[in-house]
This record gives sequence, structure tokens and C-alpha cells, in this order.
Amino acid sequence: MSQDVVADALNQIMNAKKAKKIEVTIERSSKFLLNLLELMKNIGCLDYKIKGRELKIEIKSINECKAIKPRFNVSVEEIDKYIRRFLPARGFGYLIISTSKGLMTHQEAIEKNIGGSLIAYVY
Repeated sequence: MSQDVVADALNQIMNAKKAKKIEVTIERSSKFLLNLLELMKNIGCLDYKIKGRELKIEIKSINECKAIKPRFNVSVEEIDKYIRRFLPARGFGYLIISTSKGLMTHQEAIEKNIGGSLIAYVY
């Protein structure tokens, strides 16, 4: 286990998906991870429940989700470059960006004209 709770959680989700499991339990969490999971829940990729200190995550429709390391700082004009780099096609998938207004997808960041730090991608 590393110090990055978000990367560890996304790796566990992908490992469970590759093992054809529909549910995974994560023991380490943070407020930031919960905000990320809530955003992914709103997208429709997964569902999660908090039971004590554990997170039960139900995988719904994810092809791939990974943390972006190092966490690049991007302006609105640079977002397109990273869409081409991390997503398989235009209009397919989401970059998750941490902005001064909270976590949001790249589409919301472009609409609100806000840059931020790249956290993860999911499709």
C-alpha cells in the first residue's frame, strides 16, 4: 500500500473488475476519495455504501479508471491535450479535475472556465 489513497482505491476497483467481481471492499478512505466516488456515482460508473470504516463499492459500468500521476496542473486551454492523451475517444469518458470549486469532470470545468489539477480518468 502506498500513501495515495485515491490511486490505491482505483487500482483495487480495476483489479476487482479484471477478476470479474461486481463488488470490492476498501478499508482505507478519505474525504477526497469519498468526493471522487460520489462524482463517479453521479456519472453512473459505480455505487458505494459506507459501513463503519469500510467502503463497499459496487462496480456498474467501468471499462477503465486510473489515477493520473503526477497530478498535472491544467488550464482550460490545456484540457483538450489531456483528453486526447488519456481518453480513448472524444466524447467517451471523463477526466476528473480538482478545481477551486471542488471535484468535477472535464466537461463541467470547460463550461465553468476553470482549470485545476488532474486526478483521474474513467471510461
